[in-house]
Amino acid sequence: MTMSASGPHDHVFLGRDHDRNERKTWAVIALTAVMMVAEIAAGTIYGSMALFADGWHMSTHASALLITALAYRFARRNASNPRFTFGTGKIGDLAAFGSATVLAIVALLIGWESLIRLYSPVPIRFDEAIIVAVIGLVVNLVSAWLLKDDHHHHGHHHHHAHDHDHDDHHHDGGHAPSGERDNNLRAAYLHVLADALTSVMAIVALLAGRSYGWTWLDPVIGIIGALVILRWSWGLLRDSGVVLVDYIPEDEDLPDDIRSAIATPTDEVVDLHVWQLGPGHHGAILSIVSTDPKPVEEYRKRLADMHELSHITIEVQTRAA
Repeated sequence: MTMSASGPHDHVFLGRDHDRNERKTWAVIALTAVMMVAEIAAGTIYGSMALFADGWHMSTHASALLITALAYRFARRNASNPRFTFGTGKIGDLAAFGSATVLAIVALLIGWESLIRLYSPVPIRFDEAIIVAVIGLVVNLVSAWLLKDDHHHHGHHHHHAHDHDHDDHHHDGGHAPSGERDNNLRAAYLHVLADALTSVMAIVALLAGRSYGWTWLDPVIGIIGALVILRWSWGLLRDSGVVLVDYIPEDEDLPDDIRSAIATPTDEVVDLHVWQLGPGHHGAILSIVSTDPKPVEEYRKRLADMHELSHITIEVQTRAA
């Protein structure tokens, strides 16, 4: 039984169009990381939980971007390493899962600290904190602009490169790991925008505190920030965890498509495993029972137009008619 579809077998299951994205991503990471450290430090020094939470919220998307960039770099370097028996496509999901765990703990700590400050307020140095929050907002808007430009290009490039992308878009539902690398960028762009929103909230809390003496508003916004981070972490844990345990989402039509492409009056798929190898790449193991068995290549041809199937293993058993 032949294993390879054509030519030598490679197991490189990475998303497309890395390099330009990676350069832009690194620029955004650098900007965000510097700002995030500044906000966390300023929040601590000037006594503002809203600013502190905003800094940590920035770290959520800085770490998401960093994971994407590092995972892609690692995945590319090890793409041909035969020890990764199904390639390195899931490295990003593993890293995302670890990061989301840490961020969930941070969110709980921010929430707890904010609750304590509601009961025993800490003096806040409003003027300095407001300046830092405004700079944070500007950095977010610049980052969003960088990512949006890329995101727009990238989408275009995709549609010309391969048509099956149209399918990806209606069932990715904003979950970063499913579909192509494109989704990672879109997710990053949305995080930067969400972060701009928490920056605005921090500025509002600080202005209200300074003008009206509403010191309670700062820890309240800190709690809201913690909830935002927690919700985000939970989504990331779920989305990356699903890929790690080879769960195929309900909106993934691939298994049904494979069954119907193979099925004829004489051929039937009796055992099928489909799983995600990396962004936009799936593997499949099929066991076909046939009363009139064809060569394996014939079954491969029936699946040829399913571009996201990157690795197919087929076994054919004969059944008495």
